[in-house]
Formats: sequence, C-alpha cells, structure tokens
Amino acid sequence: MKNFSGWLRRIGANFTAGMQRFMYGRYGHDRLNMTLLMTGMVLCLICMFVHRPMVDLLLTLASYGLLVWAMVRCFSRNTYKRYQENRRFLLMIDRIKDRNNRYFTCPKCHQTVRVPRGKGKISITCPKCKEKFIKKT
Repeated sequence: MKNFSGWLRRIGANFTAGMQRFMYGRYGHDRLNMTLLMTGMVLCLICMFVHRPMVDLLLTLASYGLLVWAMVRCFSRNTYKRYQENRRFLLMIDRIKDRNNRYFTCPKCHQTVRVPRGKGKISITCPKCKEKFIKKT
C-alpha cells in the first residue's frame, strides 16, 4: 500500500508538470472565459428541459459553440489579443453596472466621454479634441 501511494503521487506530479509545460505561453482563463463557460453550461441545462426539436438543436449548438470558443481562447498563444478581448468585455460590464453615467463617443476623434445621467440636453466638450456636441442624458 505504501508503494502504491508513492506511485500515485509520482503520477500526479508528472501529470501536473506535463500540464504546466503544455500551458506555458498559452493564455489560460479569465473573466470572459468563465462567463462563456457558465453561459454554455446554463444553455446546456436549459436544453435538457426543452422538448421542441428545433429549439433543442439551436440551444445545443449555441452551448457547444460557447464551450468551444472558451477552450480556443484558453489554449490560444496570442495572449495580447485575448487580453484585449477580456479588457473590452470588462469595460462593457462596468458600463452596464454604471447607472449614474452615460457614455458617448466624440463624433470627431471617437474618444469615449462619460457624462452624468438625468441632466437633459447638454453640450458636451470632448476632453481630447475640444469638439462640442449636444446630447440628451
């Protein structure tokens, strides 16, 4: 029994080292990946309770598509691109959570400008190019 536990420990250590070598230089997981995985799993669970063939097929394809997309992102070696995707996702989530402000883009330089909600029609000055434009908040 003592030899078996040592053998099992060595197998586990070899597997861990192999996985670390495999994942070296790859992106790994982040918040967008976790969201994709959870959404795919929820769609898969919903699919179990739907009894309409076409809807079932669409939900299954969508769930598998999200799961495959998450795995491709996880094993990707283009870390900069995956980082930018995750950054844009987090910015979008922050904007959805921010209920006190509205976000507009400057028509001249496309800079994002944040203004408080509920002020009516206001003149907004872009901090980057000083362009003035009128929007309703």
